[in-house]
Amino acid sequence: MLKTNREKLVIQSVQGKIHSPIMGQNPYKINNEGKPMILHGVGGITYNYQIGDPCMELVGDHIEPGVSIRNEETPENRALTVLSCVGNEAKVVSGDAKGAKGYVTGMHGGIEHVMVYFPKEDLDKMAIDDKILIKACGQGLQIEGHEDVVVMNIDPNLFKKLGIKENENGELEVPIVTEIPAHLMGSGIGSPTSFSGDYDITTGDKEEIKKYDIDKLRFGDLVLLKDCDNTYGRQFLKGSVTIGIIVHSNCILSGHGPGVTGLLSCKTSKLKGIKTKYANIANYLNIK
Repeated sequence: MLKTNREKLVIQSVQGKIHSPIMGQNPYKINNEGKPMILHGVGGITYNYQIGDPCMELVGDHIEPGVSIRNEETPENRALTVLSCVGNEAKVVSGDAKGAKGYVTGMHGGIEHVMVYFPKEDLDKMAIDDKILIKACGQGLQIEGHEDVVVMNIDPNLFKKLGIKENENGELEVPIVTEIPAHLMGSGIGSPTSFSGDYDITTGDKEEIKKYDIDKLRFGDLVLLKDCDNTYGRQFLKGSVTIGIIVHSNCILSGHGPGVTGLLSCKTSKLKGIKTKYANIANYLNIK
């Protein structure tokens, strides 16, 4: 059993409102073949796609599963997106669904949303601008004896449920569904921080999609990013490893694709992926 500093972590409230989808004066998006398309996108309440569902063949762009929340005041929204961690408990505190409980499932850059899972019966009671309170906890989590591994964006209870083990070589074995090479990482690379938002697996090359099982990805899947350093920003670094979670759907834009929020990162190859179909947070959080 890995030892962490979880007993010293702070649990603090952050809160956001369900954010309406927005659209510019020109509603078209241009896909990677030059075709203009009108599609559903980020924000709002997505009723028919949740954590554990396929994320690649949706007729949509950057679709966020479940409920998307944010704040209009930038400093408040920054605290929401940085302090919220995957697996944090969330509760509806206004509207007809008041009292409903769920979990944070990821953070999305750009428009800066936090995505939250709630059971489908609760989604039907929700509305735009309903307020959701999150018990934010997880930033600052460290693994004793493995301080070179930066842990980020994950609730300590969910971290424990992943069953990460130290092998005889001192490496940490983490469950994943697939490994992604660095040359497929696109939009979001170069961000100054890995402690909010995400970056995208590019999906313009159909052969690469099949080669690395990207076509089989689901919301909530854990993936290993090879030669990807997310310790204090996002960059290529040979030998580095990042473990992340799929937070939004595939995209039609060049340089975009399913989004990955980082959970663990190391500048060396200390993190080892153990492939298993079970490596989805829906299974660890008992979401059906």
